[in-house]
Amino acid sequence: MDGAKRRDTIMEMLRVSDQPISGGEFARRLGVSRQVVVQDMALLRARNKNILSTNKGYICFQPDVKKTFQRCVKVCHPTDAIQSELYAVVDAGARMLDVTVEHSIYGSISVDLLIENRKDADEFVRKLEAGDTRPLKELTDDVHFHTLEASTEEALEQAIEALRSKRFLQEEK
Repeated sequence: MDGAKRRDTIMEMLRVSDQPISGGEFARRLGVSRQVVVQDMALLRARNKNILSTNKGYICFQPDVKKTFQRCVKVCHPTDAIQSELYAVVDAGARMLDVTVEHSIYGSISVDLLIENRKDADEFVRKLEAGDTRPLKELTDDVHFHTLEASTEEALEQAIEALRSKRFLQEEK
């Protein structure tokens, strides 16, 4: 299969899937290496395809037509409080869309998270603990930003208040 056909197939697989698909799974299904999949994803994303890369794999972002409320919050906490932070957000009925740090040399670094429930939170923490990796926030002395989203303004405010009550929220002065 040539590259263009393979990328069309990748897009179709993403469109019909309701779950993220890992690079390894794409490679297995398409009979190519994972590196070929990574290159294909880079090409697709460069052409403004709505592909998000999450810790669970690739997904096709299809904007919801219903109204949602979003807010970017600045937080700071130790690494062992990540699960508590995630639970505070999802237990309030909100989602954590991403994490961003402002690095003094590299500038803004942002990664999609898409944490929607405790299961997602637990899986994220498990991967952090199991791997030889460190959270992005450790590049900036634990200070980082999250985009939170909820279907109601009340749920969004409850998530922010939960972060404030845990003393994770960094209020802008």
